[in-house]
Amino acid sequence: MEKFQEYLVKSKKNLRIADHMVFVTYTLIKDPKLLLSALRNIFLSLTNGMNALLYHERLFKRIPIFPENFSSKFSILKNNCMGKHNLNQSYIFLIRDLHNLLLEHKNSPVEFARKDKFIICSSNYRMKSIALSEIKEYISRTKSFIQDIEKITSKNERIFT
Repeated sequence: MEKFQEYLVKSKKNLRIADHMVFVTYTLIKDPKLLLSALRNIFLSLTNGMNALLYHERLFKRIPIFPENFSSKFSILKNNCMGKHNLNQSYIFLIRDLHNLLLEHKNSPVEFARKDKFIICSSNYRMKSIALSEIKEYISRTKSFIQDIEKITSKNERIFT
């Protein structure tokens, strides 16, 4: 199995985990902290999907060798792959927004659950909330992104079997 295929499998697995957390586990437990965990899995799914596309492009020598860090991969995806494959630009905003939200969570001094939302406070107490409806929307958009990546990478699938 090629590296891009492994990343695609990981991406689908992370998406299934996030989907299960939101639509099954959260409905039973109703703990807003699960929303953050689902958000992490959605972001992992997006980054693994991004990696799948980048390694697919790299395999066919359509993009140069790239460093193994998020910002470099994101930049190459945005500049070299989005227009080439006619991918929706909203995927770029989705990946960037989730990355920023998880960074804010990592750097936040205070976080708490209120009603059915998970609240993240910055050091100057600017608040960001994560609601169930937002997570469901993220899952839907991520599914669409992964399907698009799968269409692109499956065009040459017969070469690798």
